[in-house]
Amino acid sequence: MFIKYKNLSGASKVARYEIMKDAMAIRFADSSVYIYTNQSADPVNIEKMKALALAGKGLGTFIDANVKNRFMRKIR
Repeated sequence: MFIKYKNLSGASKVARYEIMKDAMAIRFADSSVYIYTNQSADPVNIEKMKALALAGKGLGTFIDANVKNRFMRKIR
C-alpha cells in the first residue's frame, strides 16, 4: 500500500512510497515505480531510504545521489 510522500521541501520527484521488510517501492511524480531491495541497493541504503521517507524530506535527493540505478526492477 503506497503512502503519500510528505515532500516537505516541495520539490521532490517522489510522489509515494511503500516500505517492505527488505525493500522499498518508490512511485515518482511521472508515475514510474521502482523497487529497491537490500540485494540491489544495499541494506544500509534501504534503511536510510525508509527513514527519509518517514521524515518526508530528502528521499529523492538520496536516491539520485546513492541508488538511482540500483533498483531491482521497474514496474512502470
